[in-house]
Amino acid sequence: MNKVFTYSVIAIISSLILGIGLTYLVISGKEKNQAAETAIQPASEEAEKHPYSPPSMEDLPEGEEGEVIKLGYKYVTETATSLDGYSGNNLSCASCHAGGGYEAPLDLVGISKTYPQYNPRAGREVTLEERINGCFRRSMNGKPLPEESQEMKAMVAFYEYISQNVPDGTTERPWAKLERSKADIDNVDIEAGREIYNKACISCHGENGDDGSLALWGANSYNIGAGMARLRTAAGFIQAYMPKMEAGGYSQGSLTDEEAMNLAAYINSHDRPDFPDKIYDWPKGDAPDDAAYETLAGNKEKNKEKK
Repeated sequence: MNKVFTYSVIAIISSLILGIGLTYLVISGKEKNQAAETAIQPASEEAEKHPYSPPSMEDLPEGEEGEVIKLGYKYVTETATSLDGYSGNNLSCASCHAGGGYEAPLDLVGISKTYPQYNPRAGREVTLEERINGCFRRSMNGKPLPEESQEMKAMVAFYEYISQNVPDGTTERPWAKLERSKADIDNVDIEAGREIYNKACISCHGENGDDGSLALWGANSYNIGAGMARLRTAAGFIQAYMPKMEAGGYSQGSLTDEEAMNLAAYINSHDRPDFPDKIYDWPKGDAPDDAAYETLAGNKEKNKEKK
């Protein structure tokens, strides 16, 4: 009788242990599946945000075509070092176009489909090659790439690669549009901008703001002819995308239009390289009110009055 009772107890305990073990395995399996789904979800959501998700650099075509695209990606992300003969500072295309054009802010997906296009600053239609060289001469404070050079062809090949899912005939890229600030530019507070810089920007751009690959002024930064030298452009970029990480009580997108304008004014109040050909910009006399200089065609003040 005792043996029967003992065996019964053992059987019951064994069943309980087995049951608990199976239950744990089932729950654990579900948790792992949920964790896996959660890990995958952000990537899926990110992909869904873009109307024409670009192909990955891991899916490059084989052979020479893939090697040229890879080289173009290197030129875009490591401009200052890989094209030091043409770049005049420590910046790269990726300094403004994150991931070399793959990521916000200002991704370059579809850029090859929208050119040639009219450029008010040039007063005429420009090609993609001319637009790239505009950045080399202004944002990189360097000299233009020969349009038939291997370097230029590689960069264009990369832009064409990330743009291949965008329909032919596309003329606008609303997913990468930068809204220029509408804040008051006549009553900016540079001292207020300095205070914001010391709170929100100094950790990445440094106390002096003029060194390294994130230089905002000085010899290693963009010249006066660059788009970022314009207050409305710079403030719009800052308001939408800065700071990249929380600092000084500020987070990305938290700056008001006025704060962003004051910060842009502080940054652009510092010395930076000149752009000798600036006088030829906006040849039709339609220079915006935030242009950092006068042109031969003039009319900057008249355009300001229209605002």
